[in-house]
Amino acid sequence: MSYSRIVGIRDIQIYVPEGTEDSQTIAKKTGIPREVIENKFGIKQKHRAKADETVSDMAIKACQKILKNFNPMDLDLVVYCGSEYKDYYLMNMAAKIQHEIGAKNANAFEIHSLCSAGVISLQILKSIMLNDPDINNVLLVSSSKETYLINYQNERSRFMFNFGDGAAAVLLQKGYKKNIILGTHMITDGSFAEDVAVYNIGNRIVNYKLADDGPIMLDVRDPKSMKERLDPITINNFISVITKSVEKSGYSVKDIDFIAPIFMKRSILLNILEKFNLTEENSYVLEDYGHCQSADAFISVVQGKKLNRIKDGDIVVMLGAGTGYTWAATTIRWGDYNEIN
Repeated sequence: MSYSRIVGIRDIQIYVPEGTEDSQTIAKKTGIPREVIENKFGIKQKHRAKADETVSDMAIKACQKILKNFNPMDLDLVVYCGSEYKDYYLMNMAAKIQHEIGAKNANAFEIHSLCSAGVISLQILKSIMLNDPDINNVLLVSSSKETYLINYQNERSRFMFNFGDGAAAVLLQKGYKKNIILGTHMITDGSFAEDVAVYNIGNRIVNYKLADDGPIMLDVRDPKSMKERLDPITINNFISVITKSVEKSGYSVKDIDFIAPIFMKRSILLNILEKFNLTEENSYVLEDYGHCQSADAFISVVQGKKLNRIKDGDIVVMLGAGTGYTWAATTIRWGDYNEIN
């Protein structure tokens, strides 16, 4: 594999708002005991944006951290893969970010696959970059303010009480000889496609109003049915996408050094890690961030690096899952890449 046929991650930066909600605050708002919030929901605290801090504000702040060391004029593409709950309904967030960061030479578009989009986007953009000689530097951005879509009084949406706000920006570079993107695998079960939605926006609304009498909130149509169908398959699907992503990359599951997960409570993460003979030291529990949509796996990598759990030469698997329902994993060879002749 020549250097011109690789895409590396040059930088990852994250931004989270200063405001937080801790487990005690969530307990008071929901009437659920604090120990249940921490142990069953997996949350000690999560970040919450101010009312006037938009999804684009957070995205741009994450980008600006990267652009301290990279000229935005050298970007060829800006891609948004974050929440579909944006500053405005039906807006082009990628174009907004491109303009605000001064990436005048870059084109922009969006990739949506809910909370699995960040992991999947790495492979999509790698393919684009390797097949287009004009695209060498790409900025991938995720941002989410979905805490504002959660109604703590709606028991149907309990599984979303862990949602937190935040953003991540990832600089991809063709020929960059570090942190190279390898294989991706995904599984989609479309039988879950309508289980979770904001049901009062969209063209299935009979009267075609932007919203009916209720507030704009995420909801779950039938939580009992979704849980009964989801619980028996989700762990196996996580294990399957991890395994196949690593194998597509030319490695064995025995080679995995770190799993960078989407938000999940500690017990589920430990269950997955155990299947690969790994421990919590080979991952990161997002209990102080909450679920920041598709930014989760990037936050996990940043924290894994900070804790020295990710080292040069490690095989890192980034893990995502999005309602709809899609499970996905992308393997990264962390550190220097040495070409084998």
